[in-house]
Amino acid sequence: MTAGTAANDTRSRLLDTALKLFSEHGVEGTSLQMIADELGVTKAAVYYHFKTKDEIAEAVAAPAVQELDQVIEAARARRSRGAQIDHALAGFVEVIVRQRQLLGLYNSDPGIQRIVNRTFQSPRGEDIKTRMRLVLAGKDPSLADAITVHVVFTGIAMVGGAPEYAGIDDDTLRQHLLDTARRLLGRPRGKGPGKRLSEPVPRA
Repeated sequence: MTAGTAANDTRSRLLDTALKLFSEHGVEGTSLQMIADELGVTKAAVYYHFKTKDEIAEAVAAPAVQELDQVIEAARARRSRGAQIDHALAGFVEVIVRQRQLLGLYNSDPGIQRIVNRTFQSPRGEDIKTRMRLVLAGKDPSLADAITVHVVFTGIAMVGGAPEYAGIDDDTLRQHLLDTARRLLGRPRGKGPGKRLSEPVPRA
């Protein structure tokens, strides 16, 4: 293993550990020392990768943002309007299912809410939301269509992290979210489990 590979592995394990501790104690209740102790490294090793908890929280959320970006671009490459919508819905649901732990934390922790909201209010975040709306609602949607897309976009994300559905397995949740989204947008119901469109984005 090269030095660069080892550093990336440590960073990835650090982010996994941070998400676990954030889920247990909240962002404010988790210290850099707690992360270091749980990971079995020195605090200096944590500082090597991140200087603040905000930087760690942003890095924890970053793969979801990158995955959404990839889903939208892949959807826009589809030739027909229906295929674009179907791909965007399936991809968005897949990201939500992959990020259930992060979304659950978002629903309960003000620290993560602040970081994620800041991310999606940034120029890149606004661009992602705009492109997703264009795929799902078109260039000049009616008010009804715009509201429906907003309900789909926010509702799926909130359900993905809702504690009352935490015991549902991924495949079941994926199928119900897809069926609901397709029904709201007037798309034909899919057959069988929702297709996984891509591999998750690694934490580099």
